[in-house]
Amino acid sequence: MKHLITILILTGLLLSCTSGKEQNPFLINKQNVGLLTDSTQVKDLELIFAKDSIVKPSIKGDEFTGQNSDIEIYSPEGKKMLILTPSQPLDSTAVIGSIRILSENYKTEKEISTLSTFKDIKDAYKISSINNLINSVVISVNEINTSFTIDKKELPANLRYDMSLKIDPVQIPDAAKIKYFIIVW
Repeated sequence: MKHLITILILTGLLLSCTSGKEQNPFLINKQNVGLLTDSTQVKDLELIFAKDSIVKPSIKGDEFTGQNSDIEIYSPEGKKMLILTPSQPLDSTAVIGSIRILSENYKTEKEISTLSTFKDIKDAYKISSINNLINSVVISVNEINTSFTIDKKELPANLRYDMSLKIDPVQIPDAAKIKYFIIVW
């Protein structure tokens, strides 16, 4: 009975949110990634991704094997689309804290996807910061709570090996490809 009530409530919420037009299951904006929102709970994933495969972390006793709490979402064709990180491990009522976008199907309102380039990002959004990591550069866009990751192999050789360098947007080639991006709520 409890599950029936939950399903009815979720169905009502989904219907009221669409207000006459169907929501794009691949559209990304500040509060949602497709049908996921900043208040989606882990227990709701089976309903949201009914046609996809959900791989949850293995549990051994009361602990995660390898301390991994990520939930992977695969398309019906077997392609990894998303990696979801709950705000609390082992809690079905925890909300999704971050989403790693791996599939080119997911696009922002300004058409940015994993097929986009650095030029596409800087033309569409104001860059908030650039972080120089070991193997990648992370471009943050606060406007949509998103961090775009670009592999350092996409950068000129003089920028690849020194993590202490402050990288300026003009130093990143326009054609540098996005490896993946993460939305954090």
